[in-house]
Amino acid sequence: MEVPLIVVLGLIVAFILIVIFSNRRTRACRWREDRRGDQDGLRKYRCMACGAEAFTSNGKPPLDCQANQRPPS
Repeated sequence: MEVPLIVVLGLIVAFILIVIFSNRRTRACRWREDRRGDQDGLRKYRCMACGAEAFTSNGKPPLDCQANQRPPS
């Protein structure tokens, strides 16, 4: 039983698109909302993978991983 060439090409194209459009900055992050920590209209999120905490004003999880960011000096 042969797999049609169009199916194989479709899978290759889909894989390439996923690689191109995936966000590498947050690939390892798993943000969860922590409503107990909300402050002044900002939503608090905590990463379940690395423990980083971040606040956003748009109600959506952060776009960047906060694990390697240094606190301001």
